[in-house]
Amino acid sequence: MTDETPEPVAEFIDAAEQIYYEYNEGYLDPDAALSRLGDHVAELRDTYEDDA
Repeated sequence: MTDETPEPVAEFIDAAEQIYYEYNEGYLDPDAALSRLGDHVAELRDTYEDDA
């Protein structure tokens, strides 16, 4: 095992940071931000469930 962050996790972190940035800048309302974040959580979960 390496110390490198797995690609799906790195992509999730990048997406979550982008959502936070857009929300903080006023581009997203709370409902939209949570919805998009929820989509990314589901995508990450699906990735790891498919590998199991």
